[in-house]
Amino acid sequence: MTTKYIFITGGVVSSVGKGVTAAAIGRLLKERGLKVAVQKLDPYINVDPGTMSPYQHGEVFVLDDGAETDLDLGHYERFIDIRLNRVCNITTGQVYAEVISKERRGDFLGGTIQVIPHITNEIKRRIALVSKSTGADVVLVEVGGTVGDIESLPFLEALRQLRTDLGRENTAYIHVTWLPYIGATDELKTKPTQHSVHELRSIGISPDMIIARSDQPVYDNLREKIAQFCDVEKRAVIPMTTVSTLYEIPLLLEKEKVAEYLLERLSLQSKKEPNWHVWETLVTETKRKKPKVTIALVGKYVELHDAYISVREALKHAALALGVDLDLKWVHSTNLEKGKGLEVFDKVSGIVVPGGFGSRGIEGKILAAHLARTRKIPYFGLCLGMQLMVVEFGRYVLGTDQVNSSEFDPATPNPVIDLMAEQQEIKEMGGTMRLGLYPCILQSGTIAAKAYGAKKIEERHRHRFEFNNQYRDLFASKGMVFSGLSPDKKLVEIAELRDHPFMLGTQFHPEFLSRPTRPHPLFMAFMRAAAEKAGVEYLDPPLPLE
Repeated sequence: MTTKYIFITGGVVSSVGKGVTAAAIGRLLKERGLKVAVQKLDPYINVDPGTMSPYQHGEVFVLDDGAETDLDLGHYERFIDIRLNRVCNITTGQVYAEVISKERRGDFLGGTIQVIPHITNEIKRRIALVSKSTGADVVLVEVGGTVGDIESLPFLEALRQLRTDLGRENTAYIHVTWLPYIGATDELKTKPTQHSVHELRSIGISPDMIIARSDQPVYDNLREKIAQFCDVEKRAVIPMTTVSTLYEIPLLLEKEKVAEYLLERLSLQSKKEPNWHVWETLVTETKRKKPKVTIALVGKYVELHDAYISVREALKHAALALGVDLDLKWVHSTNLEKGKGLEVFDKVSGIVVPGGFGSRGIEGKILAAHLARTRKIPYFGLCLGMQLMVVEFGRYVLGTDQVNSSEFDPATPNPVIDLMAEQQEIKEMGGTMRLGLYPCILQSGTIAAKAYGAKKIEERHRHRFEFNNQYRDLFASKGMVFSGLSPDKKLVEIAELRDHPFMLGTQFHPEFLSRPTRPHPLFMAFMRAAAEKAGVEYLDPPLPLE
């Protein structure tokens, strides 16, 4: 079967929801029995987001093969329930680095290197790698940014060429735009969408479908106007009104017959009837009034919720399955260091400390771990959150504050968290951490083993520092249980406390493998413990979602 391609562009404003739209369309096609893969084209010149500040880019999403990618790949994996690989995220930096490397080797035989054809050919080559590596029937390709951005032009030119290269019958273009609302006149305006489509057509791309995002209802007269001025069929103008939960979007697109249009446009046949029962259950449960469980997420980037998007979604997945309502409190760790905001811990039933880098706000996170331990509040530490749980416990065990991670205090006399041996000589920051999927052996009878119901697991990592094994025996004698170890037993992957309802940290990032229909077992165990702390009833067994 010839691979079909759907190219998704954005107009009017950024952050219009292209990533969620691509993920939702992917789910529609998967429900019809098609194998789907998704690729993100990021116009920035960084090689990947791994060295970028979360304030600049939000979360870095890590794949099985260790690729550090855009957070939209998290949407793709969660919605479609697939596992992607490194070819599914392209950046301008990667493209230019590859072309320049070839030029330095003499591959172009002394020719002048130009955007067309050399850069566009490299983009097209990388797009083709997705179908080769995944065997997908349909590849959805999302272009980051907004039409009109100078950085996006080489990508858009490559997509224009692909209609000729692959054939019109094998390519479709979807443009996602925003309809601004003018309160003074109580109307939605289509003119920005018209201008955006005009800009896209001036590049040589005519959209087959327009998805019109709006906070207000989009009525038929506006659909007709957009269809007329943008030269698309009326049935291919799809209103997408803002909804209360992201998981409602596939149902909204299903109602608008988006899949039927795309199958017809690409001469594809559905292999099975879609079954939306689970997604309808998810949406119904989201809207149903349920007992509340309050969780504090203690981070240093909490002003930008996208910095912790996978953690937030994993908590939501578990809460939905247990029939409780997640009340998430965003707590800035630097405020805790100043004695501000401590009253929140009087009201929460669980504390999550996620990953991060740098010394800012670290003592605030350690304080959160201390309050969780001493007040018996369920605690879940993710990567850095596990390391700081160890630091706090070390200070309590050794009776001194001269305990730290060598990441934050290289001269600490008690580096209970230290740089991994294989990281000692590494100088470059990008893509050099312990990245990707690694195995872990669970110790029977522990909270972790009971949660997973397995002996061996595999989880995604992103770190340079690890538990210092010089302290393993001492910590174990004082009540810390090393419930997950690498197969050679050299690396601590999971630590938990014996005399605590739930105080557990993971060196890996379990949030990356949580799915709305398959909540991660550790998040489920944490939310159960938090519900019990809150004294609220939860579903046991949990809601069946598969």
